[in-house]
Amino acid sequence: MRAAAASDGGGGGRPVVPRGPADQPQGRTTPGRPRSTEDVAAFAALEWELTLLIRRSRTVQGRLGGQLHDGLDGAVHALMLLLDDAGPLRAGDLVARLGMDKSTVSRQVTSLVDLGLVERAPDQDDGRAQLLSISAEGHRRVSGSRAARRSRWEADLSDWDAEEVAALATLLERLNQVGAVHEQEFSAR
Repeated sequence: MRAAAASDGGGGGRPVVPRGPADQPQGRTTPGRPRSTEDVAAFAALEWELTLLIRRSRTVQGRLGGQLHDGLDGAVHALMLLLDDAGPLRAGDLVARLGMDKSTVSRQVTSLVDLGLVERAPDQDDGRAQLLSISAEGHRRVSGSRAARRSRWEADLSDWDAEEVAALATLLERLNQVGAVHEQEFSAR
């Protein structure tokens, strides 16, 4: 891609390429054939870049809750995005889809209801349960946050071709599908 890589801002450079067999990533290989140095280097570079991306994502996520309302935890943003996209949902559905602790989701939902950003309603299929949905004000704030993030991406990647952006989105989708399979396997244990 033509875009220059940004400094990680935290010191350190690319990792040293592993050399020993124990350091080689596991995965698809031709039986009886060890991974090449290029394979090992590619997986080492991937692991490094994902580590930086995840660290930056956590930093940004910490700010996003505060953009919705002062004092809100960053994880609230993901909860509100999910409700905006897929709601109404039960609290248990939020826990499962977000991979968060039940008590954390409960605490966040209570805060969001108190702020008027999320609404509770009885579940018509199960009188003991409640359905959670984003309120009109919550939707307005999430929509504003999404528009601001999209504008930021457009500005940050302005020197990328649309095909490069689409290719990145496609590859990230594939990677997320792998992660979803692993999450299902883990939760089935």
